[in-house]
Amino acid sequence: MAQVELIMPKMGESIMEATILKWLKNDGDSIGEEEAVLEIATDKVDSEVPSPVAGVLVKKLYAEGEVVAVGKAIALIETEAGAKTSENGAGQGIAPAMEKPVSALTSVQQTTVTVQPETQQNPASAGNSSRFYSPLVLNIARAEGISMDELERIAGTGANDRVTKKDILQYVEVRKQQPAPSVTPPPVKETEKPPVQAPSKVQPVTITPPKVEYGSNVELIEMDRMRRLIADHMVMSKSVAPHVTSFVEVDVTNMVKWRDKVKDRFQQREGDKLSFTPLLIEAAVKAIKDYPLLNSSVDGYTIIMRKDINIGMATATPEGNLIVPVIKNADQKNLVGITKAVNDLANRGKAGKLKPDEVQGGTFTLTNVGTFGSLMGTPIINQPQVAVLATGIIRKKPAVLETEYGDIIAIRHLMIMSLSYDHRIIDGALGSTFLNRVAWYLENFDPNRDF
Repeated sequence: MAQVELIMPKMGESIMEATILKWLKNDGDSIGEEEAVLEIATDKVDSEVPSPVAGVLVKKLYAEGEVVAVGKAIALIETEAGAKTSENGAGQGIAPAMEKPVSALTSVQQTTVTVQPETQQNPASAGNSSRFYSPLVLNIARAEGISMDELERIAGTGANDRVTKKDILQYVEVRKQQPAPSVTPPPVKETEKPPVQAPSKVQPVTITPPKVEYGSNVELIEMDRMRRLIADHMVMSKSVAPHVTSFVEVDVTNMVKWRDKVKDRFQQREGDKLSFTPLLIEAAVKAIKDYPLLNSSVDGYTIIMRKDINIGMATATPEGNLIVPVIKNADQKNLVGITKAVNDLANRGKAGKLKPDEVQGGTFTLTNVGTFGSLMGTPIINQPQVAVLATGIIRKKPAVLETEYGDIIAIRHLMIMSLSYDHRIIDGALGSTFLNRVAWYLENFDPNRDF
């Protein structure tokens, strides 16, 4: 008999810890190889952790709701197979491979909206510190108005003196109990005028939602975890980036007629349905190449220009939640490649079978609100990106066309597009120019092209 340790797996480059959501097995239960033992959650995804061996669950080392660092043992499994162990009993090479499908969501962080004073260093700038801080700790620090200098002075009990959630919450409680220091001004002589006091430093202002009166004729529905993460991410994005939205109406008649002409042949040859989404993504990628600033991120006063063009496509799940799978290197794919990626990611996203890396690394997002019958939308930027494109429903409408014989009225396929962008680095001129460039590519669609 031998015991092996079930290790908390690494879910991504920036993921250093995960929360145990639910144990699927209890002490004493038999476990098959690759059978799910527990469910975990990070800022980015929910996942099941499978057992690398067959055996019996001897002991759960953490309870539900606890946060565990990546690489730590979370359970002991007894197996009849001879498993190699290290001198301290840690299993060798038994961290479960996270290639199993997981339910996915955009990178999300829970955030209380806090306006930081200019005189205080924001904890979000922890990248300048040699000490690692998890997203959860930084969010609590922001919410409580704890500066980076103050955060550096907190004693940590985690690995390498890392500040844990427990550490910072204890510090917050002690901080609240300490009375504000009282200052007695010196007596002023009658012949002296009181000195002119400098204006006091601006204090952090926490925005608190208004209290909601329930009444009697109501039904209370608790948000599930995914909906909570979405809500927090949306609030965070609106508080971080000043949003501006521009609109344009596009004549997509050539594109619509071309798709109607080739869609059956496309499906026969490629085995995939050709929707409008790949065509819209293709046009967006071309415009990003023309205006690469739309494919960037903002870190303080630094602009990060992304060389890879990774397009996130907002996808609704049957439960009404939202996920954003990412088409990596979309600029290197032709229309067939984009179509296959769109269909595959959308289908597996709706079924909750996406892998962690398939919802990370997006640099620009497209949401097709027209699939739900909307004329247009004003989407919220998916941080840390700087823009999101929304496409509305395509409708037949009368439109004025300019011809060599004069203006005529004709029935055309028209669509309204909107672009929400971060006004910190994208002004109205650039945002509108980019949006019109996407429209230009769609309106000048080649009706004789092949796929």
